[in-house]
Amino acid sequence: MTRQSFRIDWPPRNLFLLIASTFGAFLASEGFLLRVFGDLPLTLTPWEVLFWTALLVWSIRVEVRLPLSASMSQLFLFALALVVLTPPWFPPLLVFLAQWRGKAWYKELFNRSQDGLATALAALAWQFFQQNPVYLGSWNLSAGVGIAAASLAFFLANTTLVTTAISLANKISWREAWRKNFSWLALSYLLLSPIALLLARAYETPLLAGWGGWTVLFFLIPLYYSRFYWDEKVRLEQAFDTTLELLMNALEAKDPMTRLHSERVADIARDLARKVKNGDEAYAQAIYRATRLHDIGKIAIPEAVLLKPGPLTQEEFALIQSHTTLGSELLSPARKVAFDQLVYNVILHHHERWDGRGYPKRLAGHEIPEEARIVGLADAYEAMTAGRPYRRAKTPEEALREIQELSGHQFDPRLVEAFTELWAQNPIWRDRHAYLAAKEGSVSRSTFSQPSLASASPSPSEPGSRTSEE
Repeated sequence: MTRQSFRIDWPPRNLFLLIASTFGAFLASEGFLLRVFGDLPLTLTPWEVLFWTALLVWSIRVEVRLPLSASMSQLFLFALALVVLTPPWFPPLLVFLAQWRGKAWYKELFNRSQDGLATALAALAWQFFQQNPVYLGSWNLSAGVGIAAASLAFFLANTTLVTTAISLANKISWREAWRKNFSWLALSYLLLSPIALLLARAYETPLLAGWGGWTVLFFLIPLYYSRFYWDEKVRLEQAFDTTLELLMNALEAKDPMTRLHSERVADIARDLARKVKNGDEAYAQAIYRATRLHDIGKIAIPEAVLLKPGPLTQEEFALIQSHTTLGSELLSPARKVAFDQLVYNVILHHHERWDGRGYPKRLAGHEIPEEARIVGLADAYEAMTAGRPYRRAKTPEEALREIQELSGHQFDPRLVEAFTELWAQNPIWRDRHAYLAAKEGSVSRSTFSQPSLASASPSPSEPGSRTSEE
């Protein structure tokens, strides 16, 4: 005799607590609405309930996928329209029941609960302004203010709960999860919210065949196409990330010595940016993204110069130095579309020095953008611990001492102090071999400690320079 065994998958403990709390909050809010407004009758017929249920289901079916395992839909518009049309206890209940995404049970319970809770809070906000009218002279603004308050309540509850779930599930900061998924969405979301009031009023005032549902269905056409703005925004972000990876792969294919160089520099720079900005994750991530491209101008450097195993002539050195301006020019078509000014500051100025002896502009001190100072220090540390055919790699301790000795000369003293504190915490990037092993699996130490004329690029620093300024 055979037996089918069933296993219930459980989420991590902290995520389960969030789901249980959200479900409990939904039940409590629905119970409150039933107790306070339960005597208000539902005027919709069963067929009308089925119609609005179909709209809720449709809105979820055309949802847009977001990064970090999230998605978004226009469910909020129909939920808010129901808040206007029906007693406060009804919309949260229908939103909770009328959706099915086919996900794991705990994800399904969370999605239903957070949508239901957000709708309940929106219903309370709407009712508050209906019971406490707002006037501007003789104009009654209660409906407009009420729908704005309801949409804001829905948005804050929905995005807060979803962002918290993403943060716990993916082990990333809450701020970064919100920035990547929802920060760009807030304005368009709030601008769309008055459509919910329009849908409700259109349903109450039939214009075609004596039924308001025809007018609502007519509005589905522009609503369906409005979602393409969100969809294209997400696709564009993904395209930018893919383009970044392709550019870095192209550079690494041309110059094998840059293998994981940009990624390690980016990790160092991100940690340093996060520390000097008191944990500002959005800034740290912007620095990381920019740093991945900091040497992109080397694509335009001839391989005969870029891969030259010995010292450079003055002309060759000047050509290597030009990678900062070449990189900025290379990405100039994407300015304000794909990359903001921070990216260009990093690419153009990461070889400037605190004492004004760097390139290409010979900026000094605080004239150098902070992001460029951060990346410049991270770049120098990575280069010193990487080694070159004509000099051995420095140990992490030797590289740290050299960074400290050059404080106030090549590097911003405040950044050196912060870097020293980070270094003492033994981050994975401190030792290059440990970093490469973690990134690529088992990595032979000899692969990177022995010089190879065929795979190493020269230091673009001046003869006799104490650090490698890649």
